[in-house]
Amino acid sequence: MGIEDGHVGGQGATLHAVSSAVLAVTRHLSVHEVLQVIVRAAAQLLDARYAALGLPDDEGSFAEFVVEGVSDDEWDRIGPLPRQHGMLAAMLHGDTPKRLRDIRRAPEFEGWPVAHPVLKDFLGVRILDGDEVLGIIFLANKGAPGGFTADDEELLTLFAAHAALALTNARLYEHNRELTVIAERNRLARELHDAVAQKLFSLRLTARTASALAERDPVRTVTELEQVERLAADALAELRAVIFELRPADLADGLVASLRKHVEVLDRAHDTAVRFTAAGADVLPEEHEAVAYRIAQEALYNALRHAGARAVDVRLAADDGRVVLEVADDGTGFDAGADAQGGLGLASMRERARSIGGNLAIDAAPGRGTTVRLEIPL
Repeated sequence: MGIEDGHVGGQGATLHAVSSAVLAVTRHLSVHEVLQVIVRAAAQLLDARYAALGLPDDEGSFAEFVVEGVSDDEWDRIGPLPRQHGMLAAMLHGDTPKRLRDIRRAPEFEGWPVAHPVLKDFLGVRILDGDEVLGIIFLANKGAPGGFTADDEELLTLFAAHAALALTNARLYEHNRELTVIAERNRLARELHDAVAQKLFSLRLTARTASALAERDPVRTVTELEQVERLAADALAELRAVIFELRPADLADGLVASLRKHVEVLDRAHDTAVRFTAAGADVLPEEHEAVAYRIAQEALYNALRHAGARAVDVRLAADDGRVVLEVADDGTGFDAGADAQGGLGLASMRERARSIGGNLAIDAAPGRGTTVRLEIPL
């Protein structure tokens, strides 16, 4: 009974640790950070002094290699990333886990760097996605005497199977972020072409007209030169706006401070009055704040470029267990049910909101402005 109870308890601990690792992809923005969560959880779960996880590359080394139990100074002394040789190669290409009382006596063991910690009892398994080997995870130096057990091997194998899900999801998340960046760059490139290039083309034609009229019609020449000045000013304003959007959002000071700074810059750059108020908004996870900032930025872009608004108000507040962000303008509005709304990026904004468990609502109608409301549960 005691063994069975211990096994059930171990399975429960495994599920808890696995859940933390899988959910890590919603809190962290990189594969490397997710790997660190997995390695740390595995070491704690199986009471190991050392743990490591490696993702092989196609050049005989590792694209990622994270460790637990080794300090930064120790890691620097160990030297470059390991190659796919010895025990690491045996784990990558073998089809069974490696559970050893003393790794130093294994035929696959090869001399490790002098600064490398001394490893004795050892347990390692592959991380698989179907038949594809995503990586290897291994533990060394069990805290309790006697080394790693068959139950430990079963638990680590189960953990590795779920870690594969976390790793795959993290890779998909990074890939989607890359696609989002590409889409954003393409949008800005179109904006640069449509708004700036056309004004520069008009400016060039107007300047040519002024040059041709300079001698025979000085009065009209002055008029054309005034138009050149206006077009140049418009082109400069458009270019500044596009460059501003290309600048990465700095959320180091939090969402409130970053939004306030962004609104202040837009208020100076545009004729439209752009105002910001905040009332006790709670601190959100970093990813949630980044999403809220991007949605606010997109809503402001629409209000300033397409709505013809005289004023835009950005409001951020905590309300009944939620953080609420609103961007409201007094512009021309639009038919929120029409297909044309796709051109305003609303689908992308809704997808961003869903990615953090939030809800995006659009209140708009022709002639009475637009309000974009984002609700994020705390």
